[in-house]
Amino acid sequence: MSYLAPPEFATRMVDAGAAKMTMSTRDTLIRSFMAGAILAMGAALAITVTVQTGNALLGAVLFPVGFCMLYLLGYDLLTGVFTLVPLALIDRRPGATFTGLLRNWGLVFVGNFAGAFMVAVLMAIIVTTGFATDPDEVGQRLGTIGESRTVGYAEFGASGMLTLFVRGVLCNWMVSTGVVGAMMSRTVGGKVIAMWMPVMLFFYMGFEHSIVNMFLFPAGLLLGGEFSVGDYLVWNEIPTVLGNLVGGFTFVGLMLYTTHVRTKDTSPKPIDVTKPGLEERVSVPVAK
Repeated sequence: MSYLAPPEFATRMVDAGAAKMTMSTRDTLIRSFMAGAILAMGAALAITVTVQTGNALLGAVLFPVGFCMLYLLGYDLLTGVFTLVPLALIDRRPGATFTGLLRNWGLVFVGNFAGAFMVAVLMAIIVTTGFATDPDEVGQRLGTIGESRTVGYAEFGASGMLTLFVRGVLCNWMVSTGVVGAMMSRTVGGKVIAMWMPVMLFFYMGFEHSIVNMFLFPAGLLLGGEFSVGDYLVWNEIPTVLGNLVGGFTFVGLMLYTTHVRTKDTSPKPIDVTKPGLEERVSVPVAK
C-alpha cells in the first residue's frame, strides 16, 4: 500500500531526526542552502501570480510548488528540523545529544538564510533591470510586505509581538504537518498531495514562516522598503523563529511521537486459558 499507518510514519520521523542530527556539516549546509533558495523561488512565484492576477488564493495554491520540490529532493528547512531532530533526543537514539541538536539547528539556519538571501538579490536584480530602474509592480509589493510585517507589528507593541508569535506557531503547525505528510506515502503523488494542503493553508492565512521571511525582508530592504535590519530582526525574524519552534515541535512532532511511538495501551490483555487453575474461572459459551 502507498499509505503508511501513523505508527509507521511516526517511527520514520524519529529515524529522520536522528539522521539529520548526525549529518556532516558539509551536507547539512548544502541541503539547507538549496532548501532556502527553492522555497524563496516558490514565494517569488506566489507573489508574482498574486500581483499579476489580483488573486491571492491562486498565489497560495501555487506556493507549495517550491516546498514539495525541496522535500522531494531531500533538502532541509529549519521549520522541519525543529520538529524532527528533538525526537531523536527524546527517543534516546545513539549519538543524539543536545549539543548535536543545537549544531543542526544552527547550521540549517545559516544555510537557509544564505539560500533565501541569494534569491532575494537575484529577484531584486530582475525587478529593477539590474538596479537601473525603479522596482516594477512585483518589486513594489515586496517592499510593502516588509513594511507591514515589521513596523506594522511594532505599532501595536506587546499585542503586535504576541500576534506575530502566534502566527509563527500556527505557521509551523501547518508546515510541519506538510513535512510529516511526505512520510505518509511511498508514491510521489501521495507525498505531494499530503504536503500541498497544509502549506497552502499557511500561506493564504498569512502566517509567519521564518525561511520565507529570509527572502521577503532582505528583498524588501534591497528594493527600498521603509524599515531597518533591526526592525526585521526584532519585529519579525526572531519572534517568528521562536513561534515556528513551538508550533512545529509541540503540535506536530511531540504529539505524534507521544501517541504513536510511545503509545499508552490500556486495552485488556487476553486471558490464557491454558494456565492451570484458569479453566474453572473462564466461561465459554456453548452453542445449542
